[in-house]
Order: sequence, then structure tokens, then C-alpha cells
Amino acid sequence: MKVAIVILNWNGRAMLQQYLPSVVRYSQAEAEVIVADNASTDDSLQWLAENFPHIRTIVLDKNYGFAGGYNMALKQVESEYYILLNSDVEVTHHWLTPLIEEMDAHEEIAACQPKLLAVQDKDAFEYAGASGGFLDKYGYPYCRGRIFDKVEKDNGQYDTNSEIFWLRELAL
Repeated sequence: MKVAIVILNWNGRAMLQQYLPSVVRYSQAEAEVIVADNASTDDSLQWLAENFPHIRTIVLDKNYGFAGGYNMALKQVESEYYILLNSDVEVTHHWLTPLIEEMDAHEEIAACQPKLLAVQDKDAFEYAGASGGFLDKYGYPYCRGRIFDKVEKDNGQYDTNSEIFWLRELAL
């Protein structure tokens, strides 16, 4: 497939149980969903085999950490586009379409992200990524939709595509 969604897992059965169903439901038509297991010692792999036997699983021989785990897994995946998706992300209907369209339309773009909304308050931005990141003149990171410990409600104020410091944010 054109898109591979790779989810790194380490002892994360609870996260997979909660969030993987939305990823499979809203992504499988457009992407291959892959779980890369970073040598879990819980029953994550057994749960995956019993509940999502059609999902490809890459079993790593040891815990390589976050970046190392993804690097080891991606060596085993062939795709035009890769989405490295945290295991604690809930996705929604047609979440992939604008990302794929933007990447297809702009070959100069190496990475993009959608707006990130909070799971516990779906009308507010997620603290960790909000609507794209910047650095101020002192090198302090901040996001559209979040300043320090305050997050904004998503009222459409960032519904335009924008070049940002650490990714290109898409209005979805």
C-alpha cells in the first residue's frame, strides 16, 4: 500500500485495546496498519493475535527504545509514506485523506501533521502537539493552540495549512 501506519508498542496492551480499533476502522482502506513490538513482556502480542489477526506485527528481539524501535521496524516496511503513530492516538473518519493529498501535491514536503485534539476534551487542542510547533527567538518551543500550560478550544482559528517549525500542519 501507499501508506504504512506503524505503531510502536512496548507493554501497551491497554493502549492498543483502547486506541487501535479506531486506527483500524478509519485507516485500513487507505493504509497498512502495522504494530511493531519492542520486546513486550505483557500479553500485547497475544491480545493482538486474538483480536486483530489480520494486522501485521513486527516483533523486535529487544527493546530498542522509541527512536531505535521505529528505526528497526521501518527497515522491515516498504511504503511511499510512513505514519509513525503513537499507541495512544484515536483517529477519526477520513483523517488520512488530507495528509495523503497534501504530500502528493507538494513533493517538497517531507512531513506533515493534522491538528491534534485532546482525547478527554475533543473541542480543545492536545497539549503535546496542538496545531503545529514553533520556536521563539530564545529557542523556547510553543504550539499554535497552546501557550505554556494553557490550551485553546478549537474554534477553527487554525483551519488553514501552515508551515511550522517541526512539521507542516494541515487544516483538517
